[in-house]
Amino acid sequence: MNAALIFNIGHPTTVQTSLVALASFARFDPTGRYVATGRIDGSAAIWDLETRSAIRILDGHVKAVSSLDWSRHSRFVLTTSKDWNVVVWDLADTCIPAQRYCTIRFDAPVVSASFHPRNSRIILALLATGEAFVVDRRKAHFSRIELIDESESVRSGFTIARFEPSGKHIFLGTGSSQISVFNTRTKTLVARFKITGAGAIKGIEFMKNGRSLVSNSADRTLRQFALPQFPAPAPDMQVIEQELEPTYRFNDPISKTAWHAMSFSPDGEWLAGDGGREPLMHLHWHPSKSSIASTTNQGNILIWHRPHPERWGAFAGGFEELDENVEYEEREDEFDIEDEADMIRRKMKEEEEEVDVDTVPAPLAKARDAQIHGVVVDDEDLQWADEEPDDDQEEWTLQPVMEDEWEP
Repeated sequence: MNAALIFNIGHPTTVQTSLVALASFARFDPTGRYVATGRIDGSAAIWDLETRSAIRILDGHVKAVSSLDWSRHSRFVLTTSKDWNVVVWDLADTCIPAQRYCTIRFDAPVVSASFHPRNSRIILALLATGEAFVVDRRKAHFSRIELIDESESVRSGFTIARFEPSGKHIFLGTGSSQISVFNTRTKTLVARFKITGAGAIKGIEFMKNGRSLVSNSADRTLRQFALPQFPAPAPDMQVIEQELEPTYRFNDPISKTAWHAMSFSPDGEWLAGDGGREPLMHLHWHPSKSSIASTTNQGNILIWHRPHPERWGAFAGGFEELDENVEYEEREDEFDIEDEADMIRRKMKEEEEEVDVDTVPAPLAKARDAQIHGVVVDDEDLQWADEEPDDDQEEWTLQPVMEDEWEP
């Protein structure tokens, strides 16, 4: 495995394909092979990027879909709508038409919802009234708990709600330049972060390792922050209150155009944002490649990629392509003829050497674990999330059901 292939992906530059999806937004699944789209007619669709066709139609709302999310291994999808419902779909069910796995009803329109990164039975929901709830569908923890910050600056309610990548904390943006941080397990407030001059927080996105976040605010500026480490919750723990200073700011100082959405690349080296005069409404970065799914105001999904130039030297082992002429220096032993018997003995000796194909080199293993988990395994908050695990196992695969096979 080549670490450079994992962490240095560059940024996409060209539209690879366009899907006529009648969508208002689109999100890649964790494998990157599928894209889920939300529609204004209350339905959602799952698209296979290899065949460029819809393989599931999820029709469960009477109003426009406001958000959707994938579980960690792509088996479950949730959709939300202003019809007050959060609907969870099991894609392992090939019933035609698709049946709801479960429905969670609230007392107000639902703005957004998302699965816990480690367990799809734990759901975070944000209502149009500014209330945020953690819904736990596990038998031993069955509950619906509202997250409450009694600060004066949160009287108007929350405007955005997100799990951070490990799932240990929940970040809630407010309409008054503040981000409130809650511990997911205890539902207690652990920090308040003030962002001077930002106005209402419209969006929050995290780098995959959870060490940085970017905020989109009413002052039409994207701000990137480095996050501090949060202590384990304790009964006498004081709430951390501090002002966050951005490490980077992104805005348009001339036309002051607003940003609609933003998304980090998998390696955290790039940040994509859409806004301005381009007819885009939403974007989402592929989980492992240099690819972006952007949604136009016409409902089309544009899949962007980074074309790779042809390297003819790859067809000739030992040769490399040059951008300009250089003087060739011959190695001393380059054209020496090796004795055939010596060559056979050398090759036999190499074949006798044992090759370890099971152990991942320590630097790569460490980088992989940090990329996927970002936290230690024996963490109390993670153990709590892993109790009563869901049916979303890694070996599960999605079986296609073509859209033209659906009957009314």
